[in-house]
Order: sequence, then C-alpha cells, then structure tokens
Amino acid sequence: MHVRLLATVAALGLAGSLSLATAADKPSDPQIAHIAYTAGAIDVEAAKQAIAKSKNKEVVAFAESMLRDHEAVKQQALDLVKKLNVTPEDNATSQALSKAATAERDKLSGLEGAAFDKAYVDNEVAYHKQVNSALEGLLIPSAQNAELKGLLETGLKLFQGHQQHAEHVAAALK
Repeated sequence: MHVRLLATVAALGLAGSLSLATAADKPSDPQIAHIAYTAGAIDVEAAKQAIAKSKNKEVVAFAESMLRDHEAVKQQALDLVKKLNVTPEDNATSQALSKAATAERDKLSGLEGAAFDKAYVDNEVAYHKQVNSALEGLLIPSAQNAELKGLLETGLKLFQGHQQHAEHVAAALK
C-alpha cells in the first residue's frame, strides 16, 4: 500500500478526514497513471457540477476552464497509456480519492448560491494545492517512464495555474 501518497492526497479538501501515516514506498507507473487519471476525472465532475449549479459568471468561467483543461490532460494520459501499452492499476489512493470526491459532490449538491460558490472554489484551491504537492513530491519523482514523467510535469505547470486561478476567484468571492 502506498501510504505516503495516500496521506498526501488524503489531505485534500476532499479527503481531509483521513489520517494516515507516511511510508517510503513509491507507486508504480501503472498506479501513477491511475491516480493521475482519477484526480483529473474528479475535477471534471466537480467542474460539471459547478457549471450546472452556479449563477456566478466568474465561478462558471473558472469551472469551464477546469473542464476544458482536465478533459484535455485526461485524453493525453489515455493516449499515452495506449501508446505505452500500460494498464492503469487501481490502488488504494485512487479509491480513496474517488470515495472522498463522491462525499464532496454530495456535500456541494446540498448548497445553493453563494454558499455553493464559496465551498466549490475553496475546495478547488485546497484540491489543487494538494495535487500539486503530490505531483512534485511523489508522483513525478516516482515515475520511471520518461513520457509519463513529462506528462506529469506538463500537468503540474497547468495545475499550478489552476491553483492561482482558483485563489483569484476565491479572493473575488469574499
């Protein structure tokens, strides 16, 4: 079990209630591929929810950019997995992310208006901080395949921009 990565991503706003110890073991490339795909898919679903629920133009524009960018990266990841003939491997981290994302979507579905907007954007800030930290601290260093590592590095630059954008939107909502 890759507890260190799970601890890193479990600290997300999505999974903040999990408390885990750290370990030195590293995920394999197939596990990294699945984690990265899962993290992107989670943000796609969150963006779709925000587009459907929010009436705030800035929040909707942010969600549309998340949808567009994460769909593009998700497709690049799928193309790379096919090219490399790698089967993404489900793992405890991707499962925990999915479970926490479902809980967060359920929580957000009960909110409306400004309360929804604030909760969505605050979660996006926290989510991108933690995903960026996991990319920098574990996923990129653990990736063995150069093309996978390159895709993760490109994703990191994009997601750092997402974090800044989310922080800007959060500041505008206050």
